[in-house]
Amino acid sequence: MKRAIAVFVGLLALISTSAAQTPVAIVEVIQGKVTGAEFMDYLTPKTVIKLGNNSSIVISYLKSCRRERIEGIGTVIIGTEESVVHLASVKEDQPQCDANHANTTTRDTNGVAATAFRGVGSSGNSKMNHNSMTAQLTLYGASPLVQATGHGTLVVERLDERGERLRIDLNGKQLKGKFYDFDAHKQALSPGGIYLAKFKSSQIVFEIDAHARPGATPLVGRLLVMD
Repeated sequence: MKRAIAVFVGLLALISTSAAQTPVAIVEVIQGKVTGAEFMDYLTPKTVIKLGNNSSIVISYLKSCRRERIEGIGTVIIGTEESVVHLASVKEDQPQCDANHANTTTRDTNGVAATAFRGVGSSGNSKMNHNSMTAQLTLYGASPLVQATGHGTLVVERLDERGERLRIDLNGKQLKGKFYDFDAHKQALSPGGIYLAKFKSSQIVFEIDAHARPGATPLVGRLLVMD
C-alpha cells in the first residue's frame, strides 16, 4: 500500500505546473456521488476528483483526444493528457478529435473566417472549390456541441454548397449557460461540408468529417468553441 501511494504521489509530481490554469479536459458524463467536478466542467491539471461507491465519470482530454471512463471508489487527478487514478478502474478509448480546438484563439479564427467569407461572396457560384478553403477545425460528429456563452445569435452557414444556413437565437438558457447541443435539438450538419459559424464577435471555419454521424457521438470529437 505504501508503495502504491508513493507511486501515486510521484506521478502527481510529474504533472506540469505551467499549464495549471489552462483547461485540458472536459467532463462528459457523471453518475453517482462524485466530488470535485460536475457535468460539462472544464478541468485543469491537478484537479482532484473523488468517486464514491457505485460512481463513475467520463473525462475527455482536449489535446490528446483520450477518453476515460473511471468507475468505483477512488481518486482521480487530472494530468495534461491523461489522468492519474488511484483505486478506481479505468477504461480508455481514443475517439477521433481535432486538437486544434484546444488552442485556437478568437483572433486566429476571425482572420481565416473573414477571408473564407469574402471568397464565397465574390465567387458568384452556387458551389465553391472544396480545395480553395482551409478549415481551421474538423469535427468528427455531425451534431456539434457549440460553446457559445450567454445571449446572442448563432449563425452556421455552409460555404461549399449554397442554401444550407441555420440561425439559432440563444437566450442564455443553454446548458450551463454556454453549451448549445445540436443533438439535443435533433439537428445535424452534412458530412463532408465546410461551414462558417458566427457568434457575437467570433467566427470560425470548420469541416464536418466525411464519415461523421449525427447524434451523441463522443463529445471531444464534436466540440466547437465560439468564445
